[in-house]
Amino acid sequence: MYRIEEPRLGGLRIQEWRRRAHLAVGMLFLVLLGSTLGIELLDHTDAPVSTKTFTAFWDAVNLITTLGDFSDFNADQKIFMLVAILVTVVIAGYALRQLAGMLSGDDVMIFWENRVMEHKLEALINHVAVCPFGPVGQMVAARLRDAGSTVLVLDSDAKQADKASRLGYMVMLGDQNSFDDILARARLDTASTLFLTGSDPNSNLEITLVAHTLNPALQIVVSGENDLRRMLLRKAGASTVIDQNDIVACAMVGQVDAQPA
Repeated sequence: MYRIEEPRLGGLRIQEWRRRAHLAVGMLFLVLLGSTLGIELLDHTDAPVSTKTFTAFWDAVNLITTLGDFSDFNADQKIFMLVAILVTVVIAGYALRQLAGMLSGDDVMIFWENRVMEHKLEALINHVAVCPFGPVGQMVAARLRDAGSTVLVLDSDAKQADKASRLGYMVMLGDQNSFDDILARARLDTASTLFLTGSDPNSNLEITLVAHTLNPALQIVVSGENDLRRMLLRKAGASTVIDQNDIVACAMVGQVDAQPA
């Protein structure tokens, strides 16, 4: 699910986690460098400098990675390694304490979910948008998906959006104040059809106008309850305006006609 009103704290937590991770890596690198120099300087053998450096680096890496495959130490090196081990344990513990749990909050999960949805939305083409996911919208979306269409649900109701997400639809959620942003990000420029299934005539008219402005070639299917409203919807850019009352009336009469005399 893509949320227009993304919790700002999620992004801030990730930025802080990255800052702390960089700090922890930097501190471990300093321990690695310091351990290498210390072990090398305390090596009193007659080995070449390159050999001393490599051996010291090997021991320092073993210290950081806790592998423990050390070379033989003299007394000075053993004392130095005791200090280095204590420093490494303290820094590793600090890093774990600082980083653990920061990426498990709901706000962070929403942040990552939005990033995943952004990539999916960028790849959308020839899809069908259904708005909103009410009783009619659910039936329309189900039939479209059964027919093989890629369905994107647009809604301002969190419960309906959650239901659509649980059913496996791609969903965009935003409140009424940010619904223009939903339409702008729903890739209507590459969509084939927009089904407006809501019962609010003013909202249907507004969405029709905005959607037609974003993509004049977009097919917009919407219902209108009277002649005036249907005329306004057509002028706003609707390609198909359905009279639900007429459909219901015909269905009811058809049921009576189908009964045996």
